[in-house]
Amino acid sequence: MNFASDNTAPASPEILAALAAANQGAMPSYGADPITARVRARLNELFGTELLAHPVGTGTAANALALATLVHPYGAVICAEEAHIATDECGAPEFFMGGAKLISLPNDDGKLLPGQIDAVMARARDGGVHHVLPEAVSITQATEWGTVYTPDEIAAIGAACRAHGLRLHMDGARFANAMVHLGCTPAALSWQAGVDVLSFGATKNGALAAEAVLFFDPAMAEGFERRRKRGGHLWSKLRYVSAQFDAYLVDDLWLRNAGHANRLAARLADGLGALGTVRMVQTVQANELFVAMPASLITALHDAGAHFYEWIAVPGIDLPVVRLVTAHSTTADEVDKFLSVAAAASRRLAA
Repeated sequence: MNFASDNTAPASPEILAALAAANQGAMPSYGADPITARVRARLNELFGTELLAHPVGTGTAANALALATLVHPYGAVICAEEAHIATDECGAPEFFMGGAKLISLPNDDGKLLPGQIDAVMARARDGGVHHVLPEAVSITQATEWGTVYTPDEIAAIGAACRAHGLRLHMDGARFANAMVHLGCTPAALSWQAGVDVLSFGATKNGALAAEAVLFFDPAMAEGFERRRKRGGHLWSKLRYVSAQFDAYLVDDLWLRNAGHANRLAARLADGLGALGTVRMVQTVQANELFVAMPASLITALHDAGAHFYEWIAVPGIDLPVVRLVTAHSTTADEVDKFLSVAAAASRRLAA
């Protein structure tokens, strides 16, 4: 019953098989190999546009290097208060940006609103040279609260960005989960809605270690390759990152994995919602659940061998909040066992 994170899941067998196949013989280094070329062509086809794709090994590298390419050291990036770049990357974006600031804004569901961007830009301009001037906005899909931006919501943020001369970056660590939930195309959820740069994640969805920075306007990528090299994120044997994407995108493995994780998250949410002793903090839209539950129920689940994280306190909720994450490898039996333990503990609470 491991619901700690989709990072704890094993790699998909198809990914491991692709790595073994890529391990046959010699190939050109630093991304000049045919596998990387094939993946770039496949991403162009998948997103329906001429883009520039740069594979990297981690999501933090993808986000930090992408933002560093978009923002000057005296600039800033607007993001949600709970964004991964603000809470879970140990200052890497600021480090790679050379000192540019993150301006993180409060929210109830992990989503930025266009009006927040307008307000920040008005204050920044009023402050003149004494204040940093934001140059980019970063949104997370799905958000750190497990919620999903719709194409219309992204388009509204994109319009605000264009009005203020800002570039729009998307941290797509769970992009596949969001896309499956919405049933839309990759293009509709990215460049067609105004996204300029996407950190396209695969690691949380079945890959071993594979992310890609996608520039929908190749002109915006100027300097990225040298930043990646200087930052130590250009793999000499880049074929091993690309091979993961090669398998990830074939026969819709990425969508099948995400769909499985989302379905089991919904199954878990439905079962917990029927207990009467817990409360969903956010609507379950992808593969993360945030649940307020009594401390005794948390203890009973941990004692039964369940793994999950206790989350931050949420204003207005007087119970502890936990995060549960399903993955491509989560089984229905795990979910049902978790629900059985939770139901038994809930009955004891009610007795």
